[in-house]
Amino acid sequence: MPARRFSEQCEQVRRSMPDVPLAVDERGGYLYERGHLLVRDGEDARLVADTVRGGLADIPGAARRERIGLAGPGNRSGVVRVRVAEPTAAAEDADPAVAGALRAVRAVEARAGRRLASRNHVISVTPNACPGDEPVPAEPGEAPNPAPATAVHHPGPAVGVLVVDTGLTSDHARCAHLGGVHGDLEKSERDAEGLLRQYAGHGTFIAGVLAAVAPHTDITVSNALNDAGAVLESEFGDLLLDAAEQAGWPALISLSAGTSTGDDAGLIGLERFMAELLDHPGTLLVAAAGNNGNDIPFFPAAYAAKGKYAKAVLSVGALRADGEGPACFSNHGPWVNVYAPGERLTGPLTGFDAPVPYVYQHSSYDACRHGGDYPCTCRFPVRSGVLSADGDESPGEPERVEFTGYARWSGTSFATPVAAAMIASHMAAHKETDPRRARRELLSSLRSTAAVAVAGAKAAVLRPPTWRPVDSPSDEA
Repeated sequence: MPARRFSEQCEQVRRSMPDVPLAVDERGGYLYERGHLLVRDGEDARLVADTVRGGLADIPGAARRERIGLAGPGNRSGVVRVRVAEPTAAAEDADPAVAGALRAVRAVEARAGRRLASRNHVISVTPNACPGDEPVPAEPGEAPNPAPATAVHHPGPAVGVLVVDTGLTSDHARCAHLGGVHGDLEKSERDAEGLLRQYAGHGTFIAGVLAAVAPHTDITVSNALNDAGAVLESEFGDLLLDAAEQAGWPALISLSAGTSTGDDAGLIGLERFMAELLDHPGTLLVAAAGNNGNDIPFFPAAYAAKGKYAKAVLSVGALRADGEGPACFSNHGPWVNVYAPGERLTGPLTGFDAPVPYVYQHSSYDACRHGGDYPCTCRFPVRSGVLSADGDESPGEPERVEFTGYARWSGTSFATPVAAAMIASHMAAHKETDPRRARRELLSSLRSTAAVAVAGAKAAVLRPPTWRPVDSPSDEA
């Protein structure tokens, strides 16, 4: 993926985390905290700190020996940050001190036979996670897509679904099919000028997709992520545990955030949460596969390919607008379980009380940034954004729009609640209380008739009955 969109999104994350110096691995497509490692609390933390102190000569930019060590207390997710350098530089590239400290630790890990430390990654809906584009105001009178399913009475309680995301927009209750949705409001919906922030409405849109496809649900939305949909890995495990416990470990957790890590080892910061997930067999984690447009594992979705977690995690990629193949931005690979509509869906955003202004941040591309060969969201609609420049040329006047309720939006973020909702609908219709069994039954029933070609192989797809393919946007201005 070219650097432009990625670097622009990185700046949004930095804006939302002003007190956390961040480094970027552009090749790997992830952000992480400068000057710190993430380590399990206890003996591992002490061993890592001692190892770094002993290898200072080979760690560029390392802190003084007496400054290396624990940076604050551990937490209930079982991790602690270890300071290895003074993160004072405002550089936007990788952090050599962190890389050097990890190299120093590798020899000790080899002797221990297990990983001891990692970068403290940023978990986010962006960069490269989701969304795949910026929202577009729906046309006047345009119906939601997927359309709200006809509510059918099912005996028994509604299926519980937890959305861990940015929260709900302040006027979400004015949307008819969001009336039963509840949870946290967004922490920062608009900027100082009254403009909608770039990722505002992300959680509301997800809740709208869920409520439309599966009306017999009890949807709770958490605002565990900040206004750019970001949080440090060191904090994320705690937030997930808190949200799951407060929601009573519901049948389904819909999560549209994550990160690449540069390897297939998973996230130290989520080990405690993943262990708890295994101890709650009545809960299924449905996670977005990410928007890097590649097959590099993206966590926590990629836990779906790890044996002991395979039944507890469903990873979801996105279909393109016509439903005939994967969206250009969607991650793929053997660790992605299923694909669902995720390009140009129409759902609730904001503006139900009064129009809400928005100025686009990113410019469109002349060609698909992921190498796609169809009229994708990289190219259409054609627009100029505040942050973008094309080579040495300045972008045109940034486009300004107003949202009046519904919007079109794309990303594996939105394919994820489609899949979660179809599992919830199956549970309600078949009086099934086990979401993991419902997932297995649903995919088994569709496998012979619902598949698309992804990277030369057949992949399972979930298309809700009320979803309709979207025509080519090649004539959009």
